[in-house]
Amino acid sequence: MHSKIQLTSSTFFDDETTRSKLAKFILKSRILSMSNKCSEFEKKFSEKFKLKDSVLVNSGSSANLALIQSLINLGLLNKSDKVAFSALTWSTNVMPIIQLGLTPVPVDVSLNTLNISPSIFEEFLTKHKKIKALFITNVLGLCDDLLSIKKICEKNNILLIEDNCESLGSELDKKTLGTFGIASTHSFFVGHHLSTIEGGMISSSSDKLIAMLKIVRAHGWSRNLKGREKKILKIKKDNDFYEKYKFHFLGYNLRPTEITGFIGLNQLTYLDKIISTRMNNYNYLRDKLNHEYFYDIHNKKMNKISNFAYPLVFKKKVNIPKISSRLNELKIENRPIIAGNITKHFFYKNYFKKFKLKNSDYIHKYGLYIPNHEGLSKNDLRYIVNCIENFYE
Repeated sequence: MHSKIQLTSSTFFDDETTRSKLAKFILKSRILSMSNKCSEFEKKFSEKFKLKDSVLVNSGSSANLALIQSLINLGLLNKSDKVAFSALTWSTNVMPIIQLGLTPVPVDVSLNTLNISPSIFEEFLTKHKKIKALFITNVLGLCDDLLSIKKICEKNNILLIEDNCESLGSELDKKTLGTFGIASTHSFFVGHHLSTIEGGMISSSSDKLIAMLKIVRAHGWSRNLKGREKKILKIKKDNDFYEKYKFHFLGYNLRPTEITGFIGLNQLTYLDKIISTRMNNYNYLRDKLNHEYFYDIHNKKMNKISNFAYPLVFKKKVNIPKISSRLNELKIENRPIIAGNITKHFFYKNYFKKFKLKNSDYIHKYGLYIPNHEGLSKNDLRYIVNCIENFYE
């Protein structure tokens, strides 16, 4: 009997070595609160993905919260503004929009890419006016035509921000996902491409936004800003006695630790191998699984699909809980695609009316995803394909 194939196989890549290095780092380090390792990780992460600058926080969810709060603090978003978002997404993409007094408006996705397409977004804009921002989710390492979506946003004065938590390393037309909008968020939770146990990052090409993110990350004070950043935000220095504890904007405590920074730097050295393995696994599963049964979820313009987990969206209206149970019996872990249509969850329905989201509803009812990670062997992949083909037939 095949051993259980889980959605993630270990906390870290090269788990034992990483844990050993981490233990030594903790024992010898005098400072474990946010310091030099965090700054070094921010710099190396930005360089790796050709991002201008990045701000490290304690989770991907915190990254979303910090980004929305920063846009509000800068006046780029205002209370009650309408923010469009991908209906196929995670709860904490939508929750900050609600929590911070903005109005969330869901956008449907394409069955062929799991993402918002230009045609879907253009049709959406004919029905929904005065949209101020689009928080788009790059689902499972995939995207749709982000270049065209960016042009639509620019034409309509809509801020484009990307949730890139599941797509680290993916590229569209040789341009890294997470670089199309004014800012992007990333997650380093266990099981993601790069794990720091918990952790997240916000990246942006805007110096002003980066400075504000540093304020929002740490209580709303300006202590962690450089002189140039203070000038950008027009923050005047007070008497030294008060300056360290002067609060300028609404903020939180979302700071990471030096442990996060250390692990991030360590795992960054493995990332090329992690991404290439996930790409190869995705290509193998896509090639072997029968598309008579499943939608072929792909984007030919993407030169790198750094797949987070492999999606199965059934063409027939099958009983997904039953199929999930059967996969579990076969020791293949599975779950809904992200969280399915997020507007079908109780927290959203308590606040807002229903929207017609045909494709997101279909994915919610007839989709799930199965493991894809760097710990899978060729034998694991063959076993997955054989099991799915046999039981479906």
